[in-house]
Amino acid sequence: MAVRATRPPKTTSRRARLLRENLTAYALISPAMILLFIFGIFPVGFAFFVSLHRWRRFPGDYMGLGNYVRALGDLTYVLFFWLAVGALAYAAVLLWRLLRENSPPGRRSAFSALLPGAAAGGAVLTFVGWSAILLPLILNIPQRIRGQERVPGLFINELFASFQMPQAADAGNLFLALLIAALIVIPVWRRLLGGEKWDMHLLYAAGAAVAAAVGILLMQLTLETISAAVAAARAEGEALPVWSQILLISAGVGLLAAAYGLWTRAGRQDSSDRRMLITALAAVVLLIAGYLLAAQLPTALAAADRDVISGFGITVMFVLGTVPFQLALGLAFGYLLYQNIKAKSLFRVAYFIPYVMPFVATSIVFTLIFGHRPLSIMNQVFTTLGLPLQKWLLEPKGVVELLIPGIPDALSGPSLALIVIMIYTTWTYIGYDAAVFLAGLGNIPADVYEAARIDGANSWQMFRRITLPLLSPTTFFLTLIAVIGTFQAFTQLWIMRTPAAQSSVDTIGVTIFETINSNDPNMGYGSAMAFVLFGVILILTFVQNRIASRSVFYG
Repeated sequence: MAVRATRPPKTTSRRARLLRENLTAYALISPAMILLFIFGIFPVGFAFFVSLHRWRRFPGDYMGLGNYVRALGDLTYVLFFWLAVGALAYAAVLLWRLLRENSPPGRRSAFSALLPGAAAGGAVLTFVGWSAILLPLILNIPQRIRGQERVPGLFINELFASFQMPQAADAGNLFLALLIAALIVIPVWRRLLGGEKWDMHLLYAAGAAVAAAVGILLMQLTLETISAAVAAARAEGEALPVWSQILLISAGVGLLAAAYGLWTRAGRQDSSDRRMLITALAAVVLLIAGYLLAAQLPTALAAADRDVISGFGITVMFVLGTVPFQLALGLAFGYLLYQNIKAKSLFRVAYFIPYVMPFVATSIVFTLIFGHRPLSIMNQVFTTLGLPLQKWLLEPKGVVELLIPGIPDALSGPSLALIVIMIYTTWTYIGYDAAVFLAGLGNIPADVYEAARIDGANSWQMFRRITLPLLSPTTFFLTLIAVIGTFQAFTQLWIMRTPAAQSSVDTIGVTIFETINSNDPNMGYGSAMAFVLFGVILILTFVQNRIASRSVFYG
């Protein structure tokens, strides 16, 4: 009987195996990406869309940059002009990265990626445009069904009717056409012309297309707003020097950056003469930049909302009055807890309790401690020390004005009510900072300290030369989250503010909340202010990262 030969099992090709692995990876990360889009990307994009409209409880008229101009005055034109330039510059950088391939196969793959990248970028942009058209139609359904008879399925019918309206249907059809084109072009391009770095080439091409489109749209929006503002000013017989402000403020910021670059370069010079020359040049550039900004910024902000400017000023004072102290005290307590002391675990728990306690409970306790009545704890302490009683959370005057009556408002400093909230915020976060610093201290090798002791270093020298440099990553992390968190602070401010303190504790977060939570809520203007705050936080984060790249030691 003949033995039937067994056929060897099929071996999976490398291309099929890679495709299966890629699909598996995308399937695993898709839930996280969907959640990121729903709760992260979409709310940001929708908030920007709202900020471009007169939006009360329902979508209103398109205003362009009107809400931003109301908040920041003429400075809006400068900021959005450079946002558009930045987006176009980023598109150029992506194209340069795409087209700098040296090998012929890589160059062919890079050049040919422009078509599928444009298709993918176009699909993304048309989806955003379709969403921008469809969302107001859906949100206006309550307006459309007002006065109609309430019958089952009325809302569902109007929802489907929103998708079928001409403007939404046209945008949706364009999105589907570009999506289908991208789904066809990308696999064909990858099979015929895609090289080993096909995914990176496609990403660069699509990113360049999206960035270029965003830059063009922002520039068009900015120029239209500037033209309308200039025309309105001329109709009233006034001049609006927008372009001179853009030029001079941009020059001032550029000179500030140049002065900082010269200053850091001077520190790297070996020759004392060259160091002194570069430092003097940096000082001259800094003076010129300061003059340009001092001359133009007040004019650009003359028409800005005083509540917004005041809110940012109070926020800056709040940050400066809390972040340095909570970091310094957190480091001190963390360093003490790192030593061999009795009941170390008890102290760790005690310091961490304020951070885990609810804001509402601890805020009320601090409100009682700093009460305005003579029997409050702090007023009793002041009475014992022979000092006058204070109104604390009811005091709108600045602490400098309380010490030196008659001083100008610009020099009055933070109000006494804001000082109390600063003390509370610092007390709340000391334990958290101490715990993180304690973890950072535990990662410093003990043999480093032992070697320093052998060399004759004392405790202060070891702390200055070993502990602080090796703790710089921890310090940078805590500084970053402290600045961001303090700019976003709201709960303790809202709980502890009083009508008697007036607006002396109203940070920008409180101002935004009052704008969108009033009897006549202005969602568009509130979203514009929130985006301004978002931009400030991004700039501060970028500056901190630039500084940290030179001063943080990662071992």
